[in-house]
Amino acid sequence: MSRLLRLLAAAALASTLAACVVTRPIGQQPRPAPAPTQHDFALERLRQVDGRIDDMGRHIDMRVGQGAYPQAQGAQLHHRLDVIREEAHSIASQHDGGLSSPEQRMLNDELDTAGHVIDE
Repeated sequence: MSRLLRLLAAAALASTLAACVVTRPIGQQPRPAPAPTQHDFALERLRQVDGRIDDMGRHIDMRVGQGAYPQAQGAQLHHRLDVIREEAHSIASQHDGGLSSPEQRMLNDELDTAGHVIDE
């Protein structure tokens, strides 16, 4: 009797698993992902600038924690990064949410200048 129950349970499990298998009709290929658009690239540029600002903010916090400069100076540096972030998002809002390559370059130049001050 137990052998019969095990056989029935195995058959039920096999049929359940077989029902989960999804097959594609013969000759049908998977649909390729759409190619990124210029807008996708512009959004990615803004994400890169935001990520760099976030990293620099963590670096400031670490330097303040190590005593490299006082909290007041750290607050000023954070404020400078906030101004650059606001500028980036202001520019992006005028271009459907993203940045052009020259705009990203200009913002990165500003971040480079702020980075030199942070690393002093």
